[in-house]
Amino acid sequence: MAEHFSKVIQLRWADIDANRHLRHSAYYDYGATLRMMFFSENGLSTQKLEELKVGPILFREEAIFRREIKLEDQISVDVALVCATANYSRWSFKHTFTKSDGSVAAVINIDAAWMDLVKRKLTTPNEFIQSIFERCPRVEGFLFTTPRVNA
Repeated sequence: MAEHFSKVIQLRWADIDANRHLRHSAYYDYGATLRMMFFSENGLSTQKLEELKVGPILFREEAIFRREIKLEDQISVDVALVCATANYSRWSFKHTFTKSDGSVAAVINIDAAWMDLVKRKLTTPNEFIQSIFERCPRVEGFLFTTPRVNA
């Protein structure tokens, strides 16, 4: 299991709003970018997803804003597994946006699953994808869960 997966992000002028801070939807974009970077760096590239005919889908995406982020700020974003079913068919990630002074600027929480792109139905990931989740950094208190019925 990886200890930590974090990247410094380059803020873009296009992501700054009229109040001169990072617009709310940019946080979600950076979270998605970090998730896909983690998958890709562990062998699950977009090409591999296409080959496997699966894709990640979101059920919930939540942002908690704590500190302003301005264009000149140095920001890193990490990804960590919060909980998952034993076969990793459903999972939750937490992304923490940290400023260079160590203060937490925001947290993004997501609940997700895998979808078979041919059948257009939820699916269980194969052993290759499961092995990537085995290496994923985890929050303190990580736990395996059972899927909720009719959730």
